[in-house]
Amino acid sequence: MALVNERKMNQEKQERLEAQGWKVGTVSEFLELTPEEAALIEIKLALSRSLRERREKQMTQVELAGKIKSSQPRIAKAEGGDRSVSVELLMRAMLAAGATPQEIGRIIAGVGR
Repeated sequence: MALVNERKMNQEKQERLEAQGWKVGTVSEFLELTPEEAALIEIKLALSRSLRERREKQMTQVELAGKIKSSQPRIAKAEGGDRSVSVELLMRAMLAAGATPQEIGRIIAGVGR
C-alpha cells in the first residue's frame, strides 16, 4: 500500500500507481484512524511545532525543562511530536514558554484548515 500525504496526489501519478497494483490512500485510512483520533494527532503535532518555534527564540530545552519540572529529553520528545507526550505536558510547556491560553486556542483552532 502506498501512503500519501493527506493532500491530494497528482491524479496521473495515482492512476499509474493503481495500474501497477498499489492501493493508494491517506495515512488515516491506512491506520484506520477515526476522525477524532486523526484530529488529536494533528493537534499534538501543531502544539509540538509551535512549542519548538517559541522555545528556540527564548531558552534552551534544559531551561524549559527546569521551568516545568521535567527533563531535557522529555522536552525534546515533546518538540519532536513523540506519541508518548501528553497534551497536558505540551500545554504546560507552551505556557511556560510564554504562550497565552488564547494563543494555544488559536493553534488548536487552526488544525484542519
